[in-house]
Amino acid sequence: QVNLAESGGGLVQAGDSLTLTCAASGRAFSSDSMSWFRQVPGKEREFVAGISSNSASKIYSRSVMGRFTISRDNDKNTMYLEMSSLKPEDTAMYYCASTPTTISGIVIQVRSQYFFWGQGTQVTVSA
Repeated sequence: QVNLAESGGGLVQAGDSLTLTCAASGRAFSSDSMSWFRQVPGKEREFVAGISSNSASKIYSRSVMGRFTISRDNDKNTMYLEMSSLKPEDTAMYYCASTPTTISGIVIQVRSQYFFWGQGTQVTVSA
């Protein structure tokens, strides 16, 4: 059974840092494009950051660029999102996603193209 499990969310204050972890199991993810998305109630799930299978390419949304860092460890089937200088507008449920790719350097940003999703971890940033 394929499973993505996010962890590391919590309640923090503005300006704090937090690191999210996505642990993958059930299949090999080393050839997958992987990303973090986030969603607040009443809004669509939005792309936050993505990383190619070989970690050569990383893409960030404009709202988090310079504050968030995405990384992965294929040996551990794990992806990370280091978040710093958190803002109240970063408050959301954060989801990790994974999908197979045939091109090692590609980052998929389109939500509908992701096959596998985690259940999410809540991040709340107070002012």
